Amino acid sequence: MATAAAALLRLSRSRRPLLPLSSLRLPPPAPYHHHSHSQTPPSSSSSHARLPAFLSFLAAAAAAGGTTVALCDSGIDHRVGGKESTELVVRGERKRVPNEFIDELASFLGENLTVDYEERHYHGTPQNSFHKAVNVPDVVVFPRSQDEVQKIVMACNKYKVPIVPYGGATSIEGHTLAPHGGVCINMSLMKKIKSLHVEDMDVVVEPGVGWIELNEAWGHYWRNVCYSLFWFTSCEAVLPNGDVVKTGSRARKSAAGYDLARLIIGSEGTLGVITEVTVRLQKLPSHSVVAMCNFQTIKDAADVAIATMLSGIQVSRVELLDEVQIRAINMANGKNLPEVPTLMFEFIGTEAYALEQTLLVQKIATEHHGSDFVFVEELDAKEELWKIRKEALWAGFAMKPDHEAMITDVCVPLSRLAECISVSKEKLDASPLTCLVIAHAGDGNFHTIILFDPSQEDQRREAERLNHFMYLEKELGIESLRTMKRIKAALDPNNIMNPGKLIPPQVCI
Repeated sequence: MATAAAALLRLSRSRRPLLPLSSLRLPPPAPYHHHSHSQTPPSSSSSHARLPAFLSFLAAAAAAGGTTVALCDSGIDHRVGGKESTELVVRGERKRVPNEFIDELASFLGENLTVDYEERHYHGTPQNSFHKAVNVPDVVVFPRSQDEVQKIVMACNKYKVPIVPYGGATSIEGHTLAPHGGVCINMSLMKKIKSLHVEDMDVVVEPGVGWIELNEAWGHYWRNVCYSLFWFTSCEAVLPNGDVVKTGSRARKSAAGYDLARLIIGSEGTLGVITEVTVRLQKLPSHSVVAMCNFQTIKDAADVAIATMLSGIQVSRVELLDEVQIRAINMANGKNLPEVPTLMFEFIGTEAYALEQTLLVQKIATEHHGSDFVFVEELDAKEELWKIRKEALWAGFAMKPDHEAMITDVCVPLSRLAECISVSKEKLDASPLTCLVIAHAGDGNFHTIILFDPSQEDQRREAERLNHFMYLEKELGIESLRTMKRIKAALDPNNIMNPGKLIPPQVCI
């Protein structure tokens, strides 16, 4: 568990004291040319008033569909975050940031800015990804407000300096790497819970607030009433030119215009920096039951998940773990679970209703060769069962402590889940690499965890071969990727927002 222990140590690591401003002077930069002019940060209200201009950007991007001008990333493939990328070292083109840029940031950030190499290296080295970059951020900043984020982004746009937003740092595909250097914006100091609306069942928070902190800080308002979910209804974000866009109101539904909230949140930092989110709350069920059942084949397990959803049973969660994952859990936690494909369920509602649903699913499982069906209702027992699922990734590293994990994320129609998992499982089992399968089976979503040594060329290529048929272009299609690239080009013409991420470089518009 050396890899897991190291990762947990990094996750719990406190931030180093920042350097005094007197130490911020960088070595003389290489010649750096830009053509932007200084701008005064717009006020929030004026930014919101320009929302139609933001929409016109998107309209222009869509209208560009008939253009004959080709816009492609030239040269080496600098993209990271792709589901088929197994490159250990990610290279990029880096220009040293000028001293006047650092001075401009320091003028309003004070000591919430650092050029300390250890701090920059820490932020430029993902905690949960095997990817490494030849470059690290040139500077790490810690804004305390939306106004400071605006000023940072506008300065970056002025000097054409890349930006990498840094939130929970949970990315497993290298999204927090800084292959081009630039500025890492750590959002951890923006921790305000701005407003709680119990009757509307939502809460407005800044991006530095974690869900555990949210529940601990405000749980007494809704204890035994509701709990927070990361289900966003709207957000505010700073766009690459410094404008602030508010994607919607706190209303739970909207038929007005584009779904900008999902666009911004799903862009993974490539379209803007999120500074505020409205999170939905959900009523806490009065009772829950957690169940587990074993199967001889992964297809039988997936078939039960599908049958359960089609039956109309109100199941809260359905998780599938293959026999390799169960073996990893046994190794990591000293358990003695049967090493066969396993389904885990959660049922919620009144005590009588949850128990009734549990027994119905037990009947379905029995019809599909399920065995050892067990369920628990006590809090400690339920937490112990769900701990198996929550620690799945770390348990995987127990099997190969010196390896890294390539993790795929595949979504298919529910009716195709059993077929797709079965086919994937055949390929994985035939590989010399150690591979595990986990699925959010009720959603038609499954992950494969491919453990390999990225320093070994043959293992990297094998991981790439296994993963190649599940990557982004095949899931979305080339026209969807071109549309994404047009939106990116329209909103971020200087390509400063998390450059090289998400969209394959071979996509041309």
